[in-house]
Amino acid sequence: MTESTPWEDVRNYVDGEWRAPSGDDGRDVVDSASGEAVTHVGFSTDDDVDDAVAAGQAAFEEWRETPVEERIQPLFELKSLLEHHQDDLAETLVREHGKTFDEAKGELRRGIENVEVACGIPSMMQGGHLPNAAPDIDETAVRKPLGVFAAVTPFNFPGMIPLWFMPYAVATGNAFLLKPSEKTPVTAQRIVELAAEAGFPDGVVQLVNGSVDTVNAILGHDGIEGVSFVGSTPVAKHVYETAAANGKRVQAQGGAKNHVVVAESADLEFAAEQTVGSAFANTGQRCLANPVAVVDDAVYDEFVDRLVDIVADMTVGEGMADGVEMGPLVSDDHRETVEGYVEMGIDEGATLLYDGRDADVPEEGSFLGPTVFGDVDPDATVACDEIFGPVLALVRADDFDDAVSIVNRSEFGNAASLFTDRGADARRFRHEVEAGNLAVNAGTAAPMAFFHFGGWKDSFFGDLHAQGEDMIHFYTDAAVYIERWPDA
Repeated sequence: MTESTPWEDVRNYVDGEWRAPSGDDGRDVVDSASGEAVTHVGFSTDDDVDDAVAAGQAAFEEWRETPVEERIQPLFELKSLLEHHQDDLAETLVREHGKTFDEAKGELRRGIENVEVACGIPSMMQGGHLPNAAPDIDETAVRKPLGVFAAVTPFNFPGMIPLWFMPYAVATGNAFLLKPSEKTPVTAQRIVELAAEAGFPDGVVQLVNGSVDTVNAILGHDGIEGVSFVGSTPVAKHVYETAAANGKRVQAQGGAKNHVVVAESADLEFAAEQTVGSAFANTGQRCLANPVAVVDDAVYDEFVDRLVDIVADMTVGEGMADGVEMGPLVSDDHRETVEGYVEMGIDEGATLLYDGRDADVPEEGSFLGPTVFGDVDPDATVACDEIFGPVLALVRADDFDDAVSIVNRSEFGNAASLFTDRGADARRFRHEVEAGNLAVNAGTAAPMAFFHFGGWKDSFFGDLHAQGEDMIHFYTDAAVYIERWPDA
């Protein structure tokens, strides 16, 4: 195997070889803290995808027959390598994405947790057996791998999200093809390099780079059994409809507009700290951010005072610098989009409590400070659209019933959080709120790797979610053996 270095031009990894994508198009990968190009990624053609799928199919025939205990040995080695290289990977992630070093390390830790869970496939993949299910008949349920699976992953978590999928796909006996975001392909490349070093056979773990044409080639390829996707809702819907129409299994995680509810009984200082952390972590560029806080009118003013004080003390800067709490947005184009939403919020009559455009941020790079709107109409654009940036909308609620109603009016259903000290409110929240990841007294409803990652309504298209036991069912099909051995 010929390894690349992180900041050489990004390459594909197909059938155990690093290759340049054969397409004519490509783009620079930009350090959003400086605005400088750090490398270049070329885009793959349909032929590149064909080559990867063919190699994956050939590898699958032997890999599926490899005993499960042997299949997980490279995963143990990959876990060790990821932990050994965690700081270096985090620095790479900071440079190509912009998040802080602590955020990058935390992201990688969550990815490693999925590798750990997938190492338990020998137990998770077991079926069931029932002797004498009928006279002289024994029945056994088993799960079987299917072939080549692909994942199309986003820019905002280039280390974690490939590890939502790859460990489970290969541990269950399939071959895996990764198409990372063209904005942040370097971290994914390093992870695939470590997977190759860990000992996966050629063709079992592969990488192709590209943009929309590469994604469409994957969605329409007859040799791919299923597709996992994380991104915006319009694209998730397209991926789901296109891949499903082509007979593939699909899990497509879409966008979000998550709410945090602050009840009258909440610890307001704690709720404010957690809300700020959830709203502005990763510069708001994550599907588990809480960009809307629905606050009981009885405590609204006090909560706002506490929250704005915390926001005003935030340090924005380059992700490797000490003390930095929020980095830049991923690109200048995206910063301009987010700034457009700030103008929209002003035009719609919301009160601008803290203007991130005037914050103390570096002159170079795609920086925008945290922005807070108060007295936002629940139906205003800034309270409904997924902005994917550091913009927090504060909404007044008459009472707890009104707060739940506001949350459930959203077209999205990814996550929601509640701050309260009343068990009755927490129980109602869990039962009544229409979202797939629910938290009480926590700003972000992020399930551990051994639980599936929920998502309802327009935040998810498909049946089986990422992480945990859902992945076993997504990457395998069930069969039942019915055997009769009558006495002579």
